[in-house]
Amino acid sequence: MRYKPGMKIVFLHESGGGVVKEILNNGRISILDEEGFSNDYLASQIAPVYKEHYPVDDNVVSNIHFQDSDIKTKSTRKASSVESGKLKITEIDVHIEELTDSHKGLSNHEILSRQMIAFRQFYSRARVNKTRKIVIIHGVGEGVLRYEIRSFLNKENGVDFYDASYLDYGQGATVVELF
Repeated sequence: MRYKPGMKIVFLHESGGGVVKEILNNGRISILDEEGFSNDYLASQIAPVYKEHYPVDDNVVSNIHFQDSDIKTKSTRKASSVESGKLKITEIDVHIEELTDSHKGLSNHEILSRQMIAFRQFYSRARVNKTRKIVIIHGVGEGVLRYEIRSFLNKENGVDFYDASYLDYGQGATVVELF
């Protein structure tokens, strides 16, 4: 991916995003974050924001970090809520086929970036709405998306996560409890 000064980005391993400030000679990219701080990142630690590739669907997510709502996701399954006893469980399917009409021509890195953007926004929205339990349907595959999602969750406070019920979701889902 070629980054250019002025491009909006999101961080893959932490919350938030920023704007590309400068491309440095050492393979790093200088980012001006939302707080106004400048830090250097590797390209593998950030993902570009492609506004035109994310059709608007307010029922799925709304952008928490960028005021002009740059990123939205499209999903035929949509984020849905299921009543489990008295606890409302919200779920999202982050398979790339659920997030975009066509992923033809996208690299594995670009696909993973889009999936992580959708997940982080869904997660942020759940936090804002004080949702107690969410389910992330990520599939099995080679486990890269599951690993990235769980790496993100490991850094968050007030979170417990575990494999979702095999009977309900098969092997490819993670339950996240938010406190």
